[in-house]
Parts: sequence; C-alpha cells; structure tokens
Amino acid sequence: MSVLLGIDTGGTYTDAVLLDDERGVIGAAKSLTTKHDLSMGIQNAVKAALPDPPPQIRLVSLSSTLATNAIVEGKGSPICLLLIGYNPDILDLAELRRVVTSEALVFIQGGHTVAGEEQATLDIAAARRAIETYARSVSAFAISGYFSVHNPTHELRLKRLVRSLTGLPVTCGHELTTNLHAPRRALTAALNARLTPLLQQLILSVSRILVSQGIHAPLMVVRGDGSLMNAEMALERPVETILSGPAASVVGARYLSNTGDAFVIDMGGTTTDIAALQNGRPTLNREGAWVDNWQTMVEAINVRTTGLGGDSEVRLDENNKLCVGPRRMIPLSLLAQQYPRVLDVLQDQLERSMGMDAVNRYLGYFLLRGQPPKSEQSDIISAQQEICRLLNDGPVSMSQLLIGVKYPLVYQRRLYELMEYGFVVASAFTPTDAVHVLGQYRCGSLEAAELGAALWARRLGIGRGEFCERVVRQVIVQAGRAVMASALTEEGNLVLRNGDSVGRLFIDRALSADHGGSFSVTFSMRRSLVGIGAPATTYLPSVAAQLHTHLYIPEHAEVANAIGAVAGRVVQTVRILIRPLEGGTAYRVHLPFGVRDFKRLADALACAKYNARRLARDRAHRAGASTVKVHTEQHERTALIGGESAGKIYIDTEVTAIAVGSPQLKE
Repeated sequence: MSVLLGIDTGGTYTDAVLLDDERGVIGAAKSLTTKHDLSMGIQNAVKAALPDPPPQIRLVSLSSTLATNAIVEGKGSPICLLLIGYNPDILDLAELRRVVTSEALVFIQGGHTVAGEEQATLDIAAARRAIETYARSVSAFAISGYFSVHNPTHELRLKRLVRSLTGLPVTCGHELTTNLHAPRRALTAALNARLTPLLQQLILSVSRILVSQGIHAPLMVVRGDGSLMNAEMALERPVETILSGPAASVVGARYLSNTGDAFVIDMGGTTTDIAALQNGRPTLNREGAWVDNWQTMVEAINVRTTGLGGDSEVRLDENNKLCVGPRRMIPLSLLAQQYPRVLDVLQDQLERSMGMDAVNRYLGYFLLRGQPPKSEQSDIISAQQEICRLLNDGPVSMSQLLIGVKYPLVYQRRLYELMEYGFVVASAFTPTDAVHVLGQYRCGSLEAAELGAALWARRLGIGRGEFCERVVRQVIVQAGRAVMASALTEEGNLVLRNGDSVGRLFIDRALSADHGGSFSVTFSMRRSLVGIGAPATTYLPSVAAQLHTHLYIPEHAEVANAIGAVAGRVVQTVRILIRPLEGGTAYRVHLPFGVRDFKRLADALACAKYNARRLARDRAHRAGASTVKVHTEQHERTALIGGESAGKIYIDTEVTAIAVGSPQLKE
C-alpha cells in the first residue's frame, strides 16, 4: 500500500488530498489560499487532511500558482541577463526591459550562426567584468546566446564562469527550449532566473511544513504539461511550473473520470480553466505558454482561463447589462459570517436606498484590510494611508467611504490601486450568494445573501428571486461561451474575439433556454465535458444540456487538482536536430553540449538517437523517476525542387526521445 499527499494552491483555495493506491481518496481538506504567504494556506490544508495518527506517506507533490502569479504581477528577484551575440533591437522585440533593468542587461560579443559556427569570438573579459559588477546586486544570472540551440558552447562557458565567480543560480536559454525564436528564448531564460529565489522560498517553506508533520517523503512539483519533477529540478527550472495548477486539474480529471476525449472544465472561486483531453492526454502548446501578455517558450497545456468563478463580482457592464467577473470578491454570505455587524449595514442600506446616484451604485459593496504592506511598499500616498486607517476595525461599506469625498473618482482610483497590491480586499454580491438565496448552497449567512440580492433587485426593478436566477443564468452563459471558444480554438485555431458580435450572438443564443427573438441556435458538441471544482455541480449540468453533450462530474471533483498533483508521471523530452552542412558533403548533429559532424546521414542519425535516448533517460531519473521507458521518434523534412518529377531536397531531421517513469517513492 502506498499513500501519497497531493497539494494544490489555487486562486481561492488550497487543497490537500491523501491518495491510497488501493483505496483511492482517504482524506481531503480545503483551506483559503494565503496569497501573501502560500505556505500558510498549505500548512492549514495539510493539517486538516491528515488523520490522527497520520499514515506513512511515500510521496508529496505540489502544484502551485506561484510562477504564474509572479509573472502576471511583475514580481521576481533582481537578475543580470547576459546576451551573447544579440542585436540591441531585441529589447523592443521581447520587451525585456520589463523583466530586467537596462543597467543589468549586458551585451557580450560572441554567438553562433544557424549552422552552429561561431559568428564571433566569445568576449570572456567583458563577461567577467559584467559578472563581477552585478554579482552583489542580483539574486541570479540568465544567459542567452544567439543560435545557442544549434551550438550552446558559449552559454556553457559563461555558465561555468558565473558559478566559479559568484556561486549564484544561473539559467541558460538552450536548457529550457530548442525553439529558435531568439527574443522569446532570452525572455524565458530571464523569467526563469527571476523566479528561482521565489520558488526556493516556497519549497523550503513546504519542506519545513512536511517535517513539522512528521512527513519525510520525496517532494515533487507539477510542471505546466502535467508531468512531475522533483524539487531539486524545479529549483533549476521554475519557469516550467507555469500553468502548474491548470495542468494538475486536467491530470486529476483524467484520473477520476478515465476519459479519453473530453473538455475538462475546472470551476473555482476565482477562475474557470478549460483544457482538452485527446486520447487521454492533455493537448500541449508547442509554441510556448502564454501568461498574461507574455509568451514564453515553456511547453505547457493548452488552457483557456476566464475570470469566472463562484466568488466573481456581479456587476453591470458598459451597456448596463448584467455580467459576472472577472474580479474576485468575498461573498457577502461569508463576510457576514465573520463580521455579523455587516447585516445591520445591509439592512440600513436597503431601508434607505431609493435613487440611482453615484453612491447607491456601491450599496452592498464592502472593503476590508488585506495583507499589510511590506517595508519596500510602505510609500503609499496619504489618501491610501487614510483608507487603510479607516479599515483597521473591520469592513467598511464603499458608500460610507465615499460620503463627503470631494473627488470620488480619484478616491476610487486610489482604492483600486490598494486592491491591486492586495492591501485592501473587496466584498460584494457573487454567484455564491445567488445560489444561497435559491436554496442550492449553504455555507455562510443566508440573511446577508438575501439582503444583497434585495439591494440589486431594487436597483434593477425586479424580484429578488428573479435577480438571483438571472445571475445563475449569466454564469451558465459565460461558462458555455468559454467552452465554445475553447472548442473553436481546438477545432481550427479560431479565436472568438470580443468584437465578434455575430459569433457571440449565435453562441449566447444557443446557451439561453429562454432567449426569445426571431431565430434559435442549437449546438451539439461531440466531446463530453468533465467538470471539476466546487461550483461544477451548480452550473455545468445546464451548460452541458444547452450544448447537447454528456457531462461527467466525478466523485471528489472538488479536490481534483490536488489529486492530479500526485497522479502524474515524470516525463522528460529531448529533441536533437540534424542539418546538412553547406554543399551536402556532411551532416551536423546539434547536441545539447555541442556539435558533431558525420559524412553519412545514417551515422548522424545513430548519434542523435543514442544521445537523445541517453539524455532523456538521465533527465527522467534526475527529475525523480524510478523505472523509465524511452520512446524515440524521428521526423524528416524535405522540399520539392522543380516540380514533383524533379525530386526532393533534404532539409533536416528532428530526433525526439520521450522518457516516462513513475516517481520514486519513499522506501
């Protein structure tokens, strides 16, 4: 018998699951995610999930939002980026100025050509000066050489130099990707270096938590493609944990549902993530994962994320139509449970609310203190300090804060800045409150949910129950819209844009059972839906019915992400390129440690296959795998010359080795 502990830190909740390889789930718990210190939420969830006495745990695996959130929020440690053989125009192409200050970005002579030949001699003296200059002011170094994926020798020389001079973490671009796009490769290396100290803090914190609970098992981390790597490798390649959480949810859904082809829909409190399963495996984005407006070169699952969850804000859009999200709010029902005096404020607002002035737009809207500012963030302006002071004793209604303010729009802007920092958090009516009123959910103060619904109903001139039903229908429409957008992308890489009024009308009409109008639309999806996450049972049955497809919500769907954290396998992929040299008299094998030339293609292929298999197997073992199986593929590219009758010309061959293994368990 093997007991495994899976941990997932989501946007709203942190889940912990104990998984027995014979009995399945034997323990599970949820705790609020503590964004200012993820380890606090992890500790609370792990403690709640463990029975007394705890079983012997043989493996721990963690999926984390840390890398994704840090990139979105612009967080990270200071680094120095050494660019070998690059043109300075790269700064504008990859927006590297947003990642590295111009002072800590150094251009070094060197680099290679597309054939792997030196385009210039590596300037070791300039590199040494730069490394010694920045060693005391940065936490890590990143190195990216021009065409380093075809010959990494310059990157490797500087890596050895950084380590000998500083001992600091160092990332090379060729270690993270074999793709040629030089600006994005430099960006990915820089992001990896920035994330290294942050992930190190998280892993050390989690390790301390495990020791405090008497758990001495290997610690694994979920990569963005759903596979696992041990903590040691995660510290070297933290950027590969981008989309770790969504990847874990897909793996967990596959484990629980045993489904081959489906769309996995993970509805949480903050977001809804949608990804496709094909032949039992998540589809991957070979071009590189997008995070916010950044495109990296990290191969990760194709996931569509929309700001829609059980705790999303209910609001009116620019056309005065009801919509949900994308901002997360604390539901009124949960706020009043912790602060009962909120009920008196809501009751008073309901009795007094009559008109539609600017203040009344914020009835039922509360603010409270979030995480305290760190020392380096303590320079918030006086207006913001005053707001924080007013919130010292608990939540305050937005309408109360705005009373007597001379410039309410400026005041609101300061408020929003505090909310972005996390110093202030908001509470308002959410779908969670709506289903409270409708009797579909009970967790918190029903009275607060009813008062919040009554405020909205009075504002819209409808009944309280009708308003709550509209909120639920709107969540269903927006969730269905996201599913259809994912299906369009999967089908033909089509994008449903916000300005596509016709496409949105057709999809919304198909998702609305009581739409009216002069025509109706019916969609029938061929893939089934697998729903996971706490709100899935509330909304997804209607989405599936409107899309005329089967929905499966497995047992333990609410903690599928944590299950996915330990249900994955170790997977390492090595790709090696073979290209003909000029004149076609020899063939060059571009290896991760240099180049080798052969007169015969057969010999080049043998070299590529041998090294790909060996490297993939070694990396899988280093990533924490026990027994490993390696599968090798080769893809040859040719082109026609002078029409089909004239023959073909050889372009190149890519040899791919994929090593797969189960993680090593504690003896």
